[in-house]
Amino acid sequence: MPILLPDSSQGAPETLTPRQIVAELDKYVVGQHAAKRAVAIALRNRMRRQKLPPDLKDDVAPKNILMIGPTGVGKTEIARRLAKLAQSPFIKVEASKFTEVGYVGRDVESMVRDLVELAVEMIRAERLEEVRGKARQNAEERLLDLLLPPSRPLTPGEEASARDPQSHTRDWFREQLREGRLDQRVVDVDVREKSFPSLEIVAGTSMEEIGINLNDSMQGLFQGGRSKKRKMKVPEAWEYLAQEEEQKLIDMESVAKAAVERVEQSGIIFVDEIDKIAGREGSHGPEVSREGVQRDILPIVEGTTVNTKHGMVKTDHILFIAAGAFHVSKPSDLIPELQGRFPIRVELEPLGKDEFVRILTEPRSALVKQYTALMSTEGITLEFSRDAIERIADFATRVNERTENIGARRLHTVMEKLLDEVSFEGPDLKDTHVLIDEDYVSRMLADIVKNEDLSRYIL
Repeated sequence: MPILLPDSSQGAPETLTPRQIVAELDKYVVGQHAAKRAVAIALRNRMRRQKLPPDLKDDVAPKNILMIGPTGVGKTEIARRLAKLAQSPFIKVEASKFTEVGYVGRDVESMVRDLVELAVEMIRAERLEEVRGKARQNAEERLLDLLLPPSRPLTPGEEASARDPQSHTRDWFREQLREGRLDQRVVDVDVREKSFPSLEIVAGTSMEEIGINLNDSMQGLFQGGRSKKRKMKVPEAWEYLAQEEEQKLIDMESVAKAAVERVEQSGIIFVDEIDKIAGREGSHGPEVSREGVQRDILPIVEGTTVNTKHGMVKTDHILFIAAGAFHVSKPSDLIPELQGRFPIRVELEPLGKDEFVRILTEPRSALVKQYTALMSTEGITLEFSRDAIERIADFATRVNERTENIGARRLHTVMEKLLDEVSFEGPDLKDTHVLIDEDYVSRMLADIVKNEDLSRYIL
């Protein structure tokens, strides 16, 4: 009996087995089974950890992963799809951003702060979905109050039936509003003006911390203040009032608390180009800076507490996935302490013609499917023959061999050049069915591929 996989956008990630995780990743990334297997085990171990007793749970550290492989083979895509599958806060950072810290680089703790901000937005979006219906109802009542005066309270001894006509009028307006018959009406809505409070002197040990303190001191900068009347059409007013009601129904303190907890328990940080900071002692120039960056990253990976504007965040159980081509350097060039924090190492295979054919057709977001869907918006049916796809893969492989090997990214440049004519003339084409066969591919690409200098610049 086939395994029924839950939809990654709806299902519960804690129910996924490693085999099912790999099967889900197979829908988006071709090949690289060893890397998929490693991340699937890491994700499953994180789920297993949640079921441990509290005294043992805190001692189980995540097994961070080091991916080794050339550019364009799927390292980032595997990590990104894994995070989406696990519904985890995920951020990708370039290790080279942190070189020359204090001059042109960034504080390494900023990766954790950025992850928390992303988690806050994730949870806020989830809470918005929960309260959207209630907010819409509240906004409707406020809009009806603007369209007609609210019903007056009953005076002592007055019968409730005396208010029936006014109640019927309100119901009639509600019906008209929902049917869109009042969309041209204009109402006066109270809109908050921006206030500009006085600023206090802020202090911090780094520019990042000063930024946090400055944000805290300016929390009321675009909130509060006096309100003024603004004329809006009914649909615009309804949207504005709904947003106001959503903000009232969401407790941002609980959102921030939940975001910090989610980052601590299920956050994933993908550190790309880690080979760019691989430098050892005894070197001069930028090598010294590279080793300094490694030592700055080390405490974050080992487990430390980072100050963010939403609270203190422990990085002990954040999963780190590092990646690099390691063409010039090798993993052993990293400082020993950092090497020890990435116990799982997987090597990704270079991609060839067969993989390119699969990449063009198999994944859910395959390039052929993307271009076919794009052209269908113009009423054009784009059809690729099997021999055309193999020819495209062959061209991409040859260009990668002759020039810089950029992996599957080469397919993007080849496809853009191939479909340049159709994309430009699409809206004016009389024949809405376009067949891309082997002859068409050869006509569009053969001259460029033959001329190595030309292909170096164009492809």
